[in-house]
Amino acid sequence: MTGTRNTARGRAAATVLALALALPLAGASGALAAPSAPDRTTTAEAPATRPELPRPTGKYAVGRDTLHLVDKSRKDLWDPTKPRELMASMYYPASGEGGRATAYASLASARALIAHYKLDVSPAAYSSTRTYARTGAPAARGRFPLVLLSPGFTAPRSTLTHLAEDLASRGYVVATVDHAHEAAGGEFEGGRMPPCLGCDPDSTVPGPRITENRAQDLSYVLDRLVGGKSGKSGEAAAGSEPAWRRAKMIDPERIGSGGHSIGGAATMALMNTDRRVRAGMNMDGGIQIKPEGLRGRPFLMLGTQQTTQPDDPYAWAGAWPLMDGWKRWLAVAGSGHFTFTDAPVVLQQLGDVDPDAPISGKRSAEITRAYIGAFYDQHLRGIERPLLDGPTPGNPEVTFHQP
Repeated sequence: MTGTRNTARGRAAATVLALALALPLAGASGALAAPSAPDRTTTAEAPATRPELPRPTGKYAVGRDTLHLVDKSRKDLWDPTKPRELMASMYYPASGEGGRATAYASLASARALIAHYKLDVSPAAYSSTRTYARTGAPAARGRFPLVLLSPGFTAPRSTLTHLAEDLASRGYVVATVDHAHEAAGGEFEGGRMPPCLGCDPDSTVPGPRITENRAQDLSYVLDRLVGGKSGKSGEAAAGSEPAWRRAKMIDPERIGSGGHSIGGAATMALMNTDRRVRAGMNMDGGIQIKPEGLRGRPFLMLGTQQTTQPDDPYAWAGAWPLMDGWKRWLAVAGSGHFTFTDAPVVLQQLGDVDPDAPISGKRSAEITRAYIGAFYDQHLRGIERPLLDGPTPGNPEVTFHQP
């Protein structure tokens, strides 16, 4: 998941990157191939200690609810006999430490994820990872910005937990979203895990269609949380009550979105069509931007050093001139495709270290949280963050790229 070895790594990386790009892989059919499971060869044994996510840095305790959403107006992209189904973990600022501890992932989910990526770690140890959000925690008073987070293709929403918890602790409501049939180990209500139909290497669904479908997913989540489809905030969604019982915590005028890999690509696609999103963020994913740009809205790109090279698979340089508002392109030395997720944080504690992405899990989490938190603070809360102005001595790994 964090990387593989030799030719197996190259093949897996090519397919994962193509999905992140939301562009078709070259081939006989011209169709997009889903990533095959990377071949892990590490022999390190998992330590006896229980993995844990880094402690949130904000002033609030963190609560977590779970939402099951069904968009009956749309057929599922992968199984047209069913309506489109989504699952969201809702992280929110809480008052006090009430409620019950939340699990990182069920044992069944951990088994599915580890089997797909062929990781040499214990499913029991992976699923036992300590989190900080609590179910049933009393909500803090006030109205807060909302941030949507979409995971990479074949990865479940749980892989964005440390970022979601940290943003919630800093005063954001955060929705991490699972898109049915697009994740190994994606958990839905009652512990059900829809099969990852998108993981099939013979899939012929084109990448741009997957990205557009995800953008529609995220727009539907907004409909159910704040109403005001396509930018008319404050109106009821489809004449119904909000799907989340704490929806009054959300300020509908301050909405951001972001994601990893194809989840980042989906954020740009969402901003192309949904004016409710005021700020967007992409962690090492593709970009599908319209010629008219983002109408002045800010966008942050956080990626590996490969994004700054002429052979960048995401073609960020081509999209850069079309970003017509505040923008930053940050490249992190020593990072890999999964650096900005929970993967290195958890797997390195279990003895699985990727030599192709040598940055530590601890440091990758610090950088991811600091820059993404600063971005949303500045553009959704109006708090100036000098961290975004240019290189700093405390973050030598981070380059501000200017094509």
